[in-house]
Amino acid sequence: MRVLVTRPHPAAAATALKLEAIGHEAILLPLMQAEHLAAAIETALQQSHGAIAVTSAEATRVLGALGRALEPHLATPLFCVGEATGRAAAELGFTDIHVGPGTGEGLAETIAAAFAAGLPKPLLYLAGSPRSDGLERALRQHGTDHRTVECYRMTPLAYRPDELSSLLRTGRFDAVLLYSRETARQFAALLSQSRLSAAAFAPRYLCFSASTAEALPADAATEVAAMPDEENLLKLL
Repeated sequence: MRVLVTRPHPAAAATALKLEAIGHEAILLPLMQAEHLAAAIETALQQSHGAIAVTSAEATRVLGALGRALEPHLATPLFCVGEATGRAAAELGFTDIHVGPGTGEGLAETIAAAFAAGLPKPLLYLAGSPRSDGLERALRQHGTDHRTVECYRMTPLAYRPDELSSLLRTGRFDAVLLYSRETARQFAALLSQSRLSAAAFAPRYLCFSASTAEALPADAATEVAAMPDEENLLKLL
């Protein structure tokens, strides 16, 4: 199958290798890029906190950029939204990792269960922008004291209005992989600029979540991963 990968670098390259390993052809079209705000994390870590929460591997990449400055915090309880983020945290050297079920709401449940008597100090949530408010909303519902610090922001990448038409001339796509609502919105805008219908571009749109699928045009044939992680997304292929 010929698959369009829309996630940002460097994650897009890793996805391409996975696709090629199972016999697919991967074409990369990152629609967003990450701007890391390492100084924001450095300042946040100097403030009192009882645990750290991350909902994306991008946040762990920003943490990794701190180098030796991260070492004093590696024993701090770290709550990761899912398995992939947990593996990325382990590679950084964190030793007290708690993995949630793949959603922000589920991660809040994991945090509440781990600290049934309440956190002794606020939870530090290292977030991106834009983001879903699932974790923060659920933390408030559980009464979990927390502080949100944006450590990266995702910004759109600009392409020519005929970019998708040019890609089609190199061969038909069998599927498009979409990892976030914002990426899906960007892809929908690019379809419009290219004067293409979603159905004409590809017969299948494989989405991380229902929220991602909702951002696509009505004529996009969407399929949603059983869980919001890449393993389940690729299973749809």
